[in-house]
Amino acid sequence: MKKTFLVLPLALLVSGAVNAATDNPFYAGARLGNSFYDIKQETNKIDVDNKNLSGGVFAGYQITPWFAAEVGYTNLGSASVTNGQGKFTAQGADLVGKYSYAINDKIDVFGKLGAFYYDWNAKNGATHDDNDWAATAGVGAEYYINNNVSTRVEYQYYKDVGGADIQFAGVSLAYHWGAPAPVVAPAVVYVDQVSVATIEELKLTVPFAFDSTKITAGDAAHLVPFEERLNQYPEATITVVGHTDSTGPEAYNQKLSEERAEAVAKELRAHLNMGEDRILSEGRGELDPVASNDTAEGRAENRRVDIIVPELNIETVTKVVAQ
Repeated sequence: MKKTFLVLPLALLVSGAVNAATDNPFYAGARLGNSFYDIKQETNKIDVDNKNLSGGVFAGYQITPWFAAEVGYTNLGSASVTNGQGKFTAQGADLVGKYSYAINDKIDVFGKLGAFYYDWNAKNGATHDDNDWAATAGVGAEYYINNNVSTRVEYQYYKDVGGADIQFAGVSLAYHWGAPAPVVAPAVVYVDQVSVATIEELKLTVPFAFDSTKITAGDAAHLVPFEERLNQYPEATITVVGHTDSTGPEAYNQKLSEERAEAVAKELRAHLNMGEDRILSEGRGELDPVASNDTAEGRAENRRVDIIVPELNIETVTKVVAQ
């Protein structure tokens, strides 16, 4: 027989906190409770014994944080006529939308609205079977024990199932799954990247007057780049080598060259905060001329101190992400 669905009002907000249901969208479960039959035949209401166990199974998919589509099978038990002969049974398939509002990340309240395809059997003097659609609606609360398990308490109303309106009240247990595997970021591995910077050699020749160990103010100013190099790079060393022309005894010239080298070294130390071992001072006397000692011009070139800061290769180690 054909029936018209009744549209039941559903007053339920569909926003709220997102909970574990969204993490695992698929779920399945079982429910157990009691059903209550309200049976009418024509104008007479039949008194029945409603102490009967009911239950079922269900499965669903959480489409959004607040809406799920759910299907299931429910056995609504049976009802016996009080003080008479007769028994009524109903079972069928549920197809409902489940609307949820998250109180917090553990607790939802929900409402259900949909249809119930039932199988109805009535034995009241004669046997009568019926299969058709009925409207159904329900409310309840759901508690998420963890991301995979939840429990419900619920009430569901089935309108005009065969010859009865049936109410179900019970509890259920559901298992949720389907969350994507967590994305594990690969461990960041760092390696040492070594870069080498080459600092060019510094050279300077400081001239001296005949038989002199004095440095002029102008020549002292030329020492500033050497002082800066030594202060900037702790690895740097400086070599100071004194020279003379060939005038006079060789031993005298050796001592004079050493004094000239020491005069320059002393000037450098006055502007540096560094160990003595970074300045190497020596005299070469008249042994390393750069010009002829036969002319005044040549002898002037040979009266000198050579200052050298050797080339530096500076290594820098930087932590970089391994490729």
